[in-house]
Amino acid sequence: MKFSDRLGKLAPYPFVEISRIIAEKKAAGVDIVTFGIGDPDIPTPQPIIDKLLEASQDPPNHRYPETDGLPEVRRAIAHWYDQRFGVQLDPDKEVLPLIGAKEGIGHAAFCFLDPGDIALIPDPAYPVYGVGTMFAGAESHIMPLYERNGWLPELDAIPGPVANAAKLMWLNYPNNPTSAVATHEDLAAAVAYCREKDIALLHDAAYSEVGYDGYRATSCMQVDGAKDVSLEFHSLSKTYNMTGWRFGMAVGNADMIRALFQIKANLDSGIPQAIQQMAIEALTGPQDCVDSNVEIYQRRRDRVIKALTTLGLTVDVPRASLYVWARVPEGFTSAELAARLLEETDIVVTPGSSYGQYGEGYIRLSLTTPDEQVEKGCQRLESWKIPAPQGG
Repeated sequence: MKFSDRLGKLAPYPFVEISRIIAEKKAAGVDIVTFGIGDPDIPTPQPIIDKLLEASQDPPNHRYPETDGLPEVRRAIAHWYDQRFGVQLDPDKEVLPLIGAKEGIGHAAFCFLDPGDIALIPDPAYPVYGVGTMFAGAESHIMPLYERNGWLPELDAIPGPVANAAKLMWLNYPNNPTSAVATHEDLAAAVAYCREKDIALLHDAAYSEVGYDGYRATSCMQVDGAKDVSLEFHSLSKTYNMTGWRFGMAVGNADMIRALFQIKANLDSGIPQAIQQMAIEALTGPQDCVDSNVEIYQRRRDRVIKALTTLGLTVDVPRASLYVWARVPEGFTSAELAARLLEETDIVVTPGSSYGQYGEGYIRLSLTTPDEQVEKGCQRLESWKIPAPQGG
């Protein structure tokens, strides 16, 4: 049996491999502490669960949903954007619910890219941007992100012919994996660039509600002219601890929303309506759970940074996101240090190289691990001595 060429181009999805290693170790009785996957350990707030239980009893919710979602859920998304960012959206033309942001991000490539087209992809980055591009038969032009530049793309470094040919650009702030943030001016520069070059700007804002020390992230939609060229992707996963319920949204340019709807209408049947009712409760109900989450993550952030500093690693204090991005010592690759941590301390971290070639030299630690596990892992880090590199 022959499979498609695109399957041969797929590297193993990093978190699938991490999950496999964790399961294997646990089956062998090993006490693993994982800082690997960004999956909130804090339960979904009870009022949101209560709404699901109620909605699940309603017979109309047992049938196929519509791809574009309930009108009420689109209005709830528009209301949330207005309350949070002061952005006005037409819920019927500028809002589209998604089966999680990942689904919309993966499908977006098919809206803009034909075989041979060019997408501008940051590196390091969430792998789905490049995978979606490959699935569409297009080419990724890498925009390197460097620590020296605050992990922001250097737009003036994109070659002129590439910029003129590119069809779309992906950005993600607050950033996964680096935890970098972008100012209003940074996003405005990207919007201006994409308007000038006629490039679709796709902004992944899944971590906008996880900000520390008073930091509040900016939405791309707050930039003048953003709606001319932009879509912003969001998710309830990190904000309301709803990774397992799969609810996200895309907002922005009406024509781009319509294009994504056309793709989705042919490939999926929408979000179960009981889960849409959960989303309405999350978006319009009490928001104190968001601040409570951030307090927990900030406490974990501070503890992990203390442990990493004691170990001797260099790390900037993140202002947002669920991750700590730490530089590995000289003489190690990201994968080598991650392997030694797993082998010698039973701690799982993600090598920066999992996010692209420019992630090499760093490891990512997720803060979505219960407090007692965080403390156990930090104690192991503080009592561990970084070994000499292999062969040296």
